[in-house]
Amino acid sequence: MKTLSAGLTTHIAQEVTTLCTCWKCTLRDATVLGFTDHISDLVVAGVTYQAAGGYTPTAIQTSSGLEVDNLTVQGVLNSPNVTNADLRAGRWDFAEVEIFQVNYKDLTMGTLPLRRGTLGQVRMGKVRFEAELNGLLQRLQQSIGRVYSPGCNADLGDARCGINLATFPDGTVTGSVTAVTSRRQFADSGLTQPSGWFDGGKVTFTSGANDGYEREVKTYSSSGDVVVLQEPFPYDIAVADGYTMIAGCLKRFAEDCRDKYDNVINYRGFPHVPGIDRMVSGT
Repeated sequence: MKTLSAGLTTHIAQEVTTLCTCWKCTLRDATVLGFTDHISDLVVAGVTYQAAGGYTPTAIQTSSGLEVDNLTVQGVLNSPNVTNADLRAGRWDFAEVEIFQVNYKDLTMGTLPLRRGTLGQVRMGKVRFEAELNGLLQRLQQSIGRVYSPGCNADLGDARCGINLATFPDGTVTGSVTAVTSRRQFADSGLTQPSGWFDGGKVTFTSGANDGYEREVKTYSSSGDVVVLQEPFPYDIAVADGYTMIAGCLKRFAEDCRDKYDNVINYRGFPHVPGIDRMVSGT
């Protein structure tokens, strides 16, 4: 239920209103940013909402059922707080968003809440972006609890896995870049691990332009000590950039849990459950 002040309720009932829409975005690092479609900045409850020209929200629709209420916003990358690099780096991933309306001629009337949720998929072009806002019911679409699957559903190094990457041989390595191909590929001549050791692992830079950013390793080859990433880093990788990298686990029963980590007792999958081919064979 939405509770409005008497003044705002009276204003909305008029034939002509002076309402504008505000967006409050709280990033995962606790940074709070505000935007408005008004022609000038507004200060609401101590937060400055910047006048954001060049963005277009879709209509906000609310249903009485359990359907997820989503909307999208299309905009131009013309704000210093919304940059292509930050979007690619994932700084805006899963940001909490509150959308409301105010009477820009009398902010003391309070707010009219419209939607609250988290940012989902973000698509980018050269000068434009499109962000999807998922409503709170989106969380009810997620699986809760364990499900049967051949692969392990634990993360390497967590409590359910039991592997201590800090003490496991070559579980965590540190190094520095000796050659760069692109933002998705670099090499370190100091690596001595066999090919595939870091496949599915994670690399985090500790210096350089990508300091603090992390990416998943797609493949590692001991021939040339080349590391290929699933996604590119937001900024150029440079020779001598420092990093830490953890060993990978592709969640396979034999190749990873048994042969690589000797950790079958903690395998969190069901490798012996019959697959769909057995189910449709009729035998």
